[in-house]
Amino acid sequence: MIEAAVPADASVSDAPLPHTPMSRRFRGFLPVVVDVETGGFEARRHALLEIAAIPLDLDEDGRLVPGASVHAHVEPAEGTQIDPQSLEVTGIDIHHPFRFAKPERDALDHIFNHVRVAVRRHNCQRAILVGHNAHFDLGFVNAAVARTQHKRNPFHPFSVFDTVTLAGVAFGQTVLARAVQAAGLDWDQSQAHSALYDTTLTAQLFCRIANAWPPMAAPAGDATP
Repeated sequence: MIEAAVPADASVSDAPLPHTPMSRRFRGFLPVVVDVETGGFEARRHALLEIAAIPLDLDEDGRLVPGASVHAHVEPAEGTQIDPQSLEVTGIDIHHPFRFAKPERDALDHIFNHVRVAVRRHNCQRAILVGHNAHFDLGFVNAAVARTQHKRNPFHPFSVFDTVTLAGVAFGQTVLARAVQAAGLDWDQSQAHSALYDTTLTAQLFCRIANAWPPMAAPAGDATP
């Protein structure tokens, strides 16, 4: 990247500060915030019904910001089950005529293509999933990948960044709504349990915490987590 020239009459403090590129910020991994809505709690047994993802970006000052989002409703895969109580929580009507759900493989392609573009744009090696109770989301992504035999999953297979842990350390809150509010962000309960809304707020929460964290060491190399 070519930096803009500093005017001759500008002081040193006026010059733009260089920032760490995303390719080195997280050891070559691009954080991508993901939320899934499902037909239950067991990834191999219950259906994936909705998925959203937001790759993170950097602003001109090197601060993490949410990037462009991608979202898909998913048709329940053959052989998977749906617990009616889960639908009561999420409010999903799988038979709604305007749901426009995609087959599971097509939904993964839609999400993964968007993520891979972001990974390449930042010269990263791979994506790493960021989520609230992130292993839950990753478990359903991995189960869908296994069912469809998808060969181009951009996510690390087991490493995650979990905002439950981060928010617990930063704010003493682990419930997403409370953590978001403790971070000074707005929370709309009427939109909760929509994959896109929860992903958006989780992305804002992660950025708020990460941007406030003091730099303690030089960026690491590209070793695998």
